[in-house]
Amino acid sequence: MAIETLEQVIINRISKEGMISFRDFMQMALYHPALGYYTLYDRTGITGDYYTSPEVSNLFGYALGKQVEEMYGLLQCDSFAIVEYGAGQGALCRDILHYLKNNTGIYNNVQYYIIEKNYSRRQQFHEKVIYVENIHEINGFCGCVVSNELIDNFPVHVVEMKKELLEVFVQYNNGFSEVLMPASQSIKDYLQQHNITLPEDYRTEINLDARDWIREIAASMQKGFVITIDYGYTAEELYSAQRSTGTLTCYHSHTKNYAPYSRIGMQDITAHVNFSALYVWGKAYGLDCTGFCNQYYFLHALGITGILQKMQMNNMHKSRSLLFQANQLLYEMGNKFKVLIMQKGTNAAGVTGMMFGRRSV
Repeated sequence: MAIETLEQVIINRISKEGMISFRDFMQMALYHPALGYYTLYDRTGITGDYYTSPEVSNLFGYALGKQVEEMYGLLQCDSFAIVEYGAGQGALCRDILHYLKNNTGIYNNVQYYIIEKNYSRRQQFHEKVIYVENIHEINGFCGCVVSNELIDNFPVHVVEMKKELLEVFVQYNNGFSEVLMPASQSIKDYLQQHNITLPEDYRTEINLDARDWIREIAASMQKGFVITIDYGYTAEELYSAQRSTGTLTCYHSHTKNYAPYSRIGMQDITAHVNFSALYVWGKAYGLDCTGFCNQYYFLHALGITGILQKMQMNNMHKSRSLLFQANQLLYEMGNKFKVLIMQKGTNAAGVTGMMFGRRSV
């Protein structure tokens, strides 16, 4: 008996239910429980489809560890939880905990939670790590939430502005094709809430799943910080005239393409993050903005050059390699990635990583 492909699974759903929204297509392509792109195996690194900052260098995780260390001191928790979404192979987790191990007073009081629904990714690689299904399992925690390149992979609604706002749906008839249907009220409300006016013939993406994500974090956190690192823009930049075809991009073998209906389940599908929306939603759910800047300024503020020099002294034979890694994090990825930090239940005026940041998005 032939094994059903993910493409056939989606075709069968459309055959039974009729056309589906692009958002639902993307959800199945990435997260189908048996055949989705993020279900089968990890796709990062040299043999995968793309790199993330923790895989480029330990420097990234050590810098984040330094930021977490400061947050620990600001919060004064009885017990401190670090909650990471989508940890993959655990590179960021290992580096943060490796950095914190130098401070036994903090390290002994830290518990590291990883929210990972994909059981095939779960590895008991560290004594401090506990895997959970969702953040509600650690309700009322004090600490910090960390995500790196997470929200860009949330399924998005794709819309086009014609005489009215229309949403992209997917149908199948000897091939996948798109159909435009009137957009839902929730999508229209999103544009109104964020003061976005789309000109005619403008195509873009709307990430409503991110609202649910930030609401769940705010509801579950008693006191702490939320560190969100991803590629994206403010609403003004994301929905500017120069991005009239949207930001939806696919990655396969470190190569970009714009064909989401090809290699279904075998390639990544991403869309840039609207950081203004995260700011507005976070504020509505009780989170204050600590700061917003790009990765370059964030890592510089945390003294990445000092961390680099210390690592070079301890690994002289890797000195040039470490310098190359630092340049990748700061220059190749530094302007591309943004960092948003929000806080709840603390009057902290700021954190070191936002020394060069701004307090609103």
